[in-house]
Amino acid sequence: MAKAVTRMTIDDAEHISAEDRAEIVANYPPHEREARTRGIPSLGSGRIFPVADSQIEVPAFVIPEHWARIAGIDFGWEHPTAAVELAWDRDADTVYVINAYKMKERTPLEHSVSLLPWGDNLLWAWPQDAYQRDKRTGGTLRDDYRKYGLCMLPQHATHRDGGVSVEAGLMEMLTRMQTGRFKAFAHLGDWWSEFRMYHRKDGQVFKEFDDLMAATRYAVMMLRHAEALYLYSDEAEDTRYVPANEVTGY
Repeated sequence: MAKAVTRMTIDDAEHISAEDRAEIVANYPPHEREARTRGIPSLGSGRIFPVADSQIEVPAFVIPEHWARIAGIDFGWEHPTAAVELAWDRDADTVYVINAYKMKERTPLEHSVSLLPWGDNLLWAWPQDAYQRDKRTGGTLRDDYRKYGLCMLPQHATHRDGGVSVEAGLMEMLTRMQTGRFKAFAHLGDWWSEFRMYHRKDGQVFKEFDDLMAATRYAVMMLRHAEALYLYSDEAEDTRYVPANEVTGY
C-alpha cells in the first residue's frame, strides 16, 4: 500500500482570514509556533539550532557579483556526500546558503560533475578525513576531487586559531542566526530538513542526518578564504590551490 506525507501550514488554511491566522499564531507559546502552525517537529532543548525558520529563511535572489563565495563538502558513501555553497555579503557580514547538494553511493567524479556548475573558480572547504586514501583509487579524497576540477583549499577546514572544534563551529553558526547574519534560501528542501532535525542525544551531536549541516559548518569555518568568483577568468592560469608540497598538501 502506497503511503505519502503531506505537510500543510496555517497559511494553507485560506478559509481563515489573514487577521485571524495572525491572532492564532500569536496565541501559541513561541517555542510551539513552528510545530503548531507549520508542522515542523519540535525537538525542545535537544535542538542544536533553536531558531525559527522565519528568522533565517529568505526567497532566492540573484547574488551580486562582488559578494564572496565559498563551498563546503562532507564526504560519504553509504551515508550521503553533501555540499553547500555560501555567499557572503561582507558589507553586512551576512552569510547566505544558496546551494545544497546531497547524494550517496556516488564516486568523486560523479559528485564533481554535479558540483562544477556552481563555479569552476569556487573554493571548497573540506574535513580532515579527506586525507585518507581511497582504497579504489589509491589517492586521497582531496586529490581526487581536485583532479576532477574542484578548487579544494590546500588545508582542511579550521578555525582562525587552527582548531577544529565542532562545538565552536556550531556556536559561530548559531550566533550568526540569532543576530540576523545567517540566512538560507527557502527552496533548499534537503538543507531545511536537516536544519530542523539537527539535535543532540545524551548531550552529544547526533551523527545521523547531519551531512549538509557538517558541510555548512566547514564552509563557515573557512569563510575567511571566500572570494568573489568574477575575480578569476576561465582563461587565467590559476595556481592558488597548488600546494607547496604535494606529499603533505601544504
